[in-house]
Amino acid sequence: MTTSNGQQKQNVSGLQIQGGAAVVAPASAFQGAIPANALIVVPISKPTDDLVAKLEQGPVVVTNDQLWELLGFNGPAVQVADDQGRPIAIGLEDLLSGLEQHWTEDPNDLNRARIFAQELLKHQRHARAEQVLTKLVAKGGTGDDWLALGICQLQQDKLDKAEGTLKGAVNLLKQSPYPNLHLARVYAKKSDTALEDEHIEKALALDTGCVDAWAYMFQTHRERDGEDKAIEFIEERAKDQPNAAPWVALQGFFANKEESRDRAIAFAEKGVAANDGDTLALLCLSALYGQAGTLGKIVELLSKHEAKMPNNVHLANNYFEALFQTGQLDKVTRLLNALAGSANKEVKQFAIQRSQVVAQFLQQQQQRLAATAKA
Repeated sequence: MTTSNGQQKQNVSGLQIQGGAAVVAPASAFQGAIPANALIVVPISKPTDDLVAKLEQGPVVVTNDQLWELLGFNGPAVQVADDQGRPIAIGLEDLLSGLEQHWTEDPNDLNRARIFAQELLKHQRHARAEQVLTKLVAKGGTGDDWLALGICQLQQDKLDKAEGTLKGAVNLLKQSPYPNLHLARVYAKKSDTALEDEHIEKALALDTGCVDAWAYMFQTHRERDGEDKAIEFIEERAKDQPNAAPWVALQGFFANKEESRDRAIAFAEKGVAANDGDTLALLCLSALYGQAGTLGKIVELLSKHEAKMPNNVHLANNYFEALFQTGQLDKVTRLLNALAGSANKEVKQFAIQRSQVVAQFLQQQQQRLAATAKA
């Protein structure tokens, strides 16, 4: 069965695919080709008689919610792991009810309450999350629990409650910038710009490398004074600091649009110049170089930081792709051999998978050469 959730209009075998709904049909319905943005969905349980009957009549247009219902899910499908660690999909409502029942079986187990609250927050169930977190905090919750409760109250615009809760989080999480950062958001909603700025500064005083704090500072000044003046403000604050965070924050506002990518690259380059050992700055700049198609610059940038790659799969991936796509297979081989000995499971698995890709590529090359020689 095939679903296509296309946002742009497409013509496939006479089907007019447009909007955010999904087209549910047997694969045979797409005689020309399955759309590039199609998602192949295989139900875990037996399809309902209603679904089978509809499919026999031809393609069926459904909303996303109707799609999950047709496939037998109770709510949108979410991915979880089974008892053996394998990923499976279940309905959101089933997940939440299962976590609630698990917590109800032992209300004194704070970790069960914490996991339940995290899922509620992740899926925007703020009212129920507040109830769970309030009980968690009352039973001796940690500073992180106070912070989560304050964020939950802030999301519901319960500003006075959020202010009190987040002040408690500040006292418990003395080294974290995030309680102050969220207090700044409370004061922004209260239209108190002086207190908003004060708490942004407090957050940066605790952690000058907090990208979120620099990003929030830029946003506030952009809203008040415009983009150019906001950039000037951040540049002045960041001047002469061996700190990549302000530049990483700035590039993020320009990285997702092709017309502003050069500006993002310029900010990311300033971040690496400020601190060329900052892994996040290296990741941002190498990713931007990749989007711009300047693979040679990625190799030049990351070749100096191979020592970081056994502990960072994302950095290793960016470097591997640049080397592989520019045909530097000798360097690819040395890199994968080094990564294969990593103690990091994610990096080790990456090295194994990419080694198989390289081996397959070399085998295909040999087959082409043999075919050419034979011809």
